[in-house]
Amino acid sequence: MRPGLSFLLALLFFLGQAAGHLGDAGPPIPSPSFSTFPGVDSSSSFSSSSSYNGSSGSGGSVSQLFSNVTGSVDDRGTCQCSVFLPDTTFPVDRVERLEFTAHVLSQKFEKELSKVKEYVKLISVYEKKLLNLTVRIEIMEKDTISYTELDFELIKVEVKEMAKLVVQLKESFGGSSEIVDQLEVEIRNITLLVEKLETLDKNNVLAIRREIVALKTKLKECEASKGQNTPVVHPTPTPGSCDHGGVVNISKPSVVQLNWRGFSYQYGAWGRDYSPQHPSKGLYWVAPLNTDGKLLEYYRLYNTLDDLLLYVNARELRITYGQGSGTAVYNNNMYINMYNTRNIARVNLTTNTIAVTQTLPNAAYNNRFSYANVAWQDIDFAVDENGLWVIYSTEASTGNIVISKLNDTTLQVLNTWYTKQYKPSASNAFMVCGVLYATRTLNTRTEEIFYYYDTNTGKEGKLDIVVHKMQEKVQSINYNPFDRKLYVYNDGYLLNYDLFFLQNPQ
Repeated sequence: MRPGLSFLLALLFFLGQAAGHLGDAGPPIPSPSFSTFPGVDSSSSFSSSSSYNGSSGSGGSVSQLFSNVTGSVDDRGTCQCSVFLPDTTFPVDRVERLEFTAHVLSQKFEKELSKVKEYVKLISVYEKKLLNLTVRIEIMEKDTISYTELDFELIKVEVKEMAKLVVQLKESFGGSSEIVDQLEVEIRNITLLVEKLETLDKNNVLAIRREIVALKTKLKECEASKGQNTPVVHPTPTPGSCDHGGVVNISKPSVVQLNWRGFSYQYGAWGRDYSPQHPSKGLYWVAPLNTDGKLLEYYRLYNTLDDLLLYVNARELRITYGQGSGTAVYNNNMYINMYNTRNIARVNLTTNTIAVTQTLPNAAYNNRFSYANVAWQDIDFAVDENGLWVIYSTEASTGNIVISKLNDTTLQVLNTWYTKQYKPSASNAFMVCGVLYATRTLNTRTEEIFYYYDTNTGKEGKLDIVVHKMQEKVQSINYNPFDRKLYVYNDGYLLNYDLFFLQNPQ
């Protein structure tokens, strides 16, 4: 039943009850009979048995109460009324839905408003960061090594000025011109490198600027010594000769470049092949380890240093069995420690296949006695004027360095020397003319050649030759007897150094 109809029926019932109490006289009012009309449910029919005494005073009141009701009395005296109700009632359910929707929208609005407040806070923070970054950039612009000054055109101008100065020095230098020739070659290499680096990143530009600064310093030394008629360089023995008294000094590092696989490949080795039959034709090789610092998988070969500098004409090869940074190349063969074993192998660089393997007797392996700061280099190959060597330790030597001379073809051990130097306390080692030189770390920018062992005489001793470096850790050192340079892998960067030797008395 509809709400409006229920209310009307209740009202009629109330009026009927009221009429039953009006007076004592008068005939009873016939019970009304309600007919159903359109818009009214069938349940709306209603009859009342209430009656009243039709007194004159009371009858007026009743007539007034029903004055708004239209009806009639039939032949039998029954009162009939017709009630019309509207088809539509008040939409309570729609109001409730409207209230619920309004509540949901209010909650969403509050949520979005809180987000806006958070965004306002973040914008304030980023405004402060941008302001701070602006200040830092202004400081960089005023600094002597700012990125705005690292312009290639400026670098080219500086290189051209140095080239002109070298020409003048060659004409007027009174002493030995060997260093001037060397500077001329280096400037020519830098010119090629600058042209290539215009397409590379700014980190390499910084490295080039450092090299230019070093070259300027050398040129100033040349100018200062020009009037004194004294050579600047130390006497250099004939390539491949041991006519000297050993290493007495080392140059500052020359940064060649970052290794070809990127900064993440911080472990590895690099160098130049040495062949006694063709000493000047040695190719350059770069062998970064995988990022685990253990597996040697990929390496590259370059015919010239210019190819290496410009990342061109490279021959990239893959192996799956090399371990550690102790790799060396001699006479077109690469010598490696086999993965997870004390076995050593010779890899033919022409075919990239293993030519021979051999077990290194009693050698410790798998990080038992590696160098300080460098893992997985228990077995370290070295090349010098006398051929192929291997540096390692054994349990019997209690971790002290053991040196063995190898047959470069069969890998058989020809001779062995035992030192008193504990291998894990050295950062790396190399061989020159049968003499072992070991290094150690002094700080994050300095190494020291602190120890030597001469296999020719059996003597050992202490040294204090300072070695500057670009990064914190040295992963490998390889010596080339032809150019007498050390090739150092320094946290992913390729460095080389010139060695200076004690001149034997004439």
